[in-house]
Amino acid sequence: MNYPSKLIENAVNEIARLPGIGKKSALRLALHLLKQEKEEIHSLTDALIALREQICYCARCHNISDAEYCMICSSNRRDQSVICVVTDTRDVMAIENTAQYNGLYHVLGGVISPIEGIGPSELHIESLIRRVYGAPEDQPVKEVILALSPTMEGDTTAFYIQKKLRDSGVKISTIARGIPVGGDLEYADEVTLGRSIVGRLAYE
Repeated sequence: MNYPSKLIENAVNEIARLPGIGKKSALRLALHLLKQEKEEIHSLTDALIALREQICYCARCHNISDAEYCMICSSNRRDQSVICVVTDTRDVMAIENTAQYNGLYHVLGGVISPIEGIGPSELHIESLIRRVYGAPEDQPVKEVILALSPTMEGDTTAFYIQKKLRDSGVKISTIARGIPVGGDLEYADEVTLGRSIVGRLAYE
């Protein structure tokens, strides 16, 4: 692709490094930014710089935060006895958007994946263990919900955590897995359909 300016080319190359953005989309964004007022561009760059330099992670659950403890861990309206274990912050946001959960979270920062060289020590598993077994600053935990993706890596991680918490006396549960609302049985894969049958619920 030929660019009319080296500055445009540099901007396109940098924008195209973002996930899901190709060179054509990057060019459209660069040309769009070029038409904006300088103040708007400065606001954007200031926000991105602040994001990178000032963002921190919750000292308790490892969720993205603006302070030592995130808004969820700091809230006195949340059920402190339930911890939902997720892979990353995007999962926290997805669950929060349902407005169906009122407990705390624990962000692992990934899943166990020997192929990628990610073991338990690379994840925030030990801090979860400390929370469950009673860190001084934590209230007693009654239930841990394993909300991990139903992949081989997710299942391996869930099994590892369950094994670590086996003697804690805490209830270990997992999110339901089955046919999505509006889905047709004929299009469901065998694993999902099988789990739906095994994990069937009482009809109400």
